[in-house]
Amino acid sequence: MDDRQIVRDALAHVEGKIPVDFGSTMVTGIHISCVEELRDYYGLEKRPVRVSDCCQMLGEIDDDLKEAMGVNTVGVNALNGMYGFKNEDYKEWRAPWGQDILVPGKFEIDHDKSKGGIYIYPQGDRDAAPSAFMPDDGYFFDTIVRQPDYDEDELDELDPEVNLEEFQDYTVEMLDHYEREVESAFATGRSVTLNFAGSGLGDIAHVPAPFLKDPKGIRDIEEWYISTAIREDYISEIFRRQTDVTLRNLQNLYARVGNKVDTVFLCGADFGTQNSTFCSADKFNSLWKPEYKRMTAWIHENTDWKVFKHSCGAIISLIPEILDAGFDILNPVQVSATGMDPETLKEKFGARAIFWGGGVDTQKTLPFAGVDEVKSEVRRHCEIFGRNGGFVFNTVHNIQARTPVANIVALADELSEINKER
Repeated sequence: MDDRQIVRDALAHVEGKIPVDFGSTMVTGIHISCVEELRDYYGLEKRPVRVSDCCQMLGEIDDDLKEAMGVNTVGVNALNGMYGFKNEDYKEWRAPWGQDILVPGKFEIDHDKSKGGIYIYPQGDRDAAPSAFMPDDGYFFDTIVRQPDYDEDELDELDPEVNLEEFQDYTVEMLDHYEREVESAFATGRSVTLNFAGSGLGDIAHVPAPFLKDPKGIRDIEEWYISTAIREDYISEIFRRQTDVTLRNLQNLYARVGNKVDTVFLCGADFGTQNSTFCSADKFNSLWKPEYKRMTAWIHENTDWKVFKHSCGAIISLIPEILDAGFDILNPVQVSATGMDPETLKEKFGARAIFWGGGVDTQKTLPFAGVDEVKSEVRRHCEIFGRNGGFVFNTVHNIQARTPVANIVALADELSEINKER
């Protein structure tokens, strides 16, 4: 059975081999330092690893490493990355942890000795204020909030249009990029996940707009969350207009790529903390759900794509609403959060939901436990989530820097054994 069919069976809730994803999205990746260690372990060609996401410092997982780890998926990313420049014209850069990596040509940074870290510039423009910062002892960038100063009256009178600068119709260049990359991904024989740009309603990673030189509107994270409570009409209008653009982009994109795509990553907005949710089900239903349903309805009516929703945290109380909003896939399945026990999730939602993630905990087990404990958790979660299909293996979010390579290899080895038994 080929890679694509293994994934498609799981998406159709057909029990069989457990499909494996690493690197198809920006929430199912591996830190670039771990990618290099894995390449060394498997004896693959020695060369600097390309960064696939400059914010989280994820590394590209090339075909040779995918083969070694049994990966069945391939991702297609947007034309521009988190800081507003294209992943092209790569150059070598030594990261703070001492690794030589390849970064895009417009990756422009300055080291601030007084602050003890590195600033990065949006769109590679040094005339703009930096939009993110990485400490000297860090492994990824944190966004810098650059919201203009307002008083309360000014915030209440803002035109929603100022929070919509980044949500525009796809250009011909963007559509050409997606079409070219989907063709290339489809030719690999792996299942294609398309990372759709511009549809993450209120995605808190994007609200500060680290990709814009001069973001306007409500861009402070705390102020944004406050606004969902006290300026609901304002946020709702942003979501409505954003969805109007998304629907046009979906139509134009589908005309280019068709059903060579199996999965579309539509939204990465988080709704959970370790112990609870950011909002009530009623708030979700009044603010987010109507627009989500407009997007997912179009996709289900016009394509064969499965729709991917990412949300960290203890979201079990929102899962019925998320599924009713038309999402097929839940990620990262944070099994360490309150109420997110694998057996409970599979029993309650397994008939409707595809669990993409939850294969092993990345907060405690994978980075800190021993090899045997990693293997045991991987096997247990595969047995639970893999019943009757509806499961694509990935860890709970990205594999972080300093995760022991022995544990990552143990994970891959155990998956291989499990699939030999199926």
